[in-house]
Amino acid sequence: MRFAETLKLALDAIRAHKLRSFLTLLGMIIGVACFMIILSALLGFNSYVDEKIAGIGSNTFTIQRFNFDDFKDTDSINEAQRRNKELTMDDINFIRSRMQVIDKIGAKAGGNRRSIRANGQSMDDVSVDGAEPVIGEIEKIDIKEGRYFSQVENDAGARVVFIGTDVVDKLFPGQDAIGQHLSINGIPYRIIGIRTAKGTVFGQPQDSFVQLPLKTFGTDFGGFRGGRYLYFEGTAASDALFNDAADEARVLMRLRRQLSPGDKDTFAVVTPDAISGLRDSIFGPIMTVILVVPTIALVVGAIVIMNIMLVAVTERTREIGIRKSLGARQADILKQFLVEAAVLSAVGGSIGILIAYLGGLLITQLLIPTRIPWYAAAIAVAVSAAVGILAGLFPAWKAARLDPIEALRAD
Repeated sequence: MRFAETLKLALDAIRAHKLRSFLTLLGMIIGVACFMIILSALLGFNSYVDEKIAGIGSNTFTIQRFNFDDFKDTDSINEAQRRNKELTMDDINFIRSRMQVIDKIGAKAGGNRRSIRANGQSMDDVSVDGAEPVIGEIEKIDIKEGRYFSQVENDAGARVVFIGTDVVDKLFPGQDAIGQHLSINGIPYRIIGIRTAKGTVFGQPQDSFVQLPLKTFGTDFGGFRGGRYLYFEGTAASDALFNDAADEARVLMRLRRQLSPGDKDTFAVVTPDAISGLRDSIFGPIMTVILVVPTIALVVGAIVIMNIMLVAVTERTREIGIRKSLGARQADILKQFLVEAAVLSAVGGSIGILIAYLGGLLITQLLIPTRIPWYAAAIAVAVSAAVGILAGLFPAWKAARLDPIEALRAD
């Protein structure tokens, strides 16, 4: 029997029992859909992290007060708060006066959320931070309109701002925002630039921000203490010098803090590799879980497929007898039922992928971009078909070994 004919018989059998086929495939559908949704979310998150690292620069490091390990438990947090002093402008000036391998380094201040006003409209919970002009070069900021701060504006404490597109859409709809003013705490600031939109991540908008020159920020918001924390971003002249630049930053900070060789760092130098390592340590166990959960669903689905195929053999005993009496071999009967089981299971896998695709679109809208690679979808369908073949092996073998005379006597 040709494969095309066998495939047609398998599809006819599935169409003849639509509801039973769907219920049979429910475990397979759920297993594949769960696996693909979680996988697409993880791949999307990994791509997002890699994109952010690439956007900032693979040869860019951050100096901040705390390290990732400082947040592993309450005792570590308390110890780090006692041990690690807040960064100051004296720290970055110390580095600038002695750096050799570091190419550029700049300070930023964050942790400030305020209400802003313009054109009789207000916008709450806007991120207000400060940055030195060199940050625009270090972060390779993508400017939609206008420009970034100049060193002259920062040194003079000029009241100018660089804003996100959400601020423009809310306070200046249909208008040219460049050159207009917005107010924070009653103080007016002139808009000089707008960043290209970045969308949302985990439901949090990335374009609802106002950025001031760092000196202006420190003057207007009471310095860099408490919630208004300072951190530094630095870069090397090339990828080859990156590790040397990060090491130089660490050595200079230790000198600045007068730490002995055996003392633990009272600051953190965070590199892209550290960020990737943190991501892998968090999501590594999740990958194990997403392999276990669908596997259980696939096993359950395989058991259901086997039971249904055994029922199908019983229902079609007379058909098998007629086919054998007309010359069908055991191999033909075996192939027919195996193809039917494989097609049934592959259809379930395909439906699961479709559900995962729709779920991925929803996750992309609400949380983070998702990604389903074509090879992952192909592997999922292939695995589904393989599970179907294994599940249908015993029923197919049983059907192939039926005695034609006894089969013809069946009701």
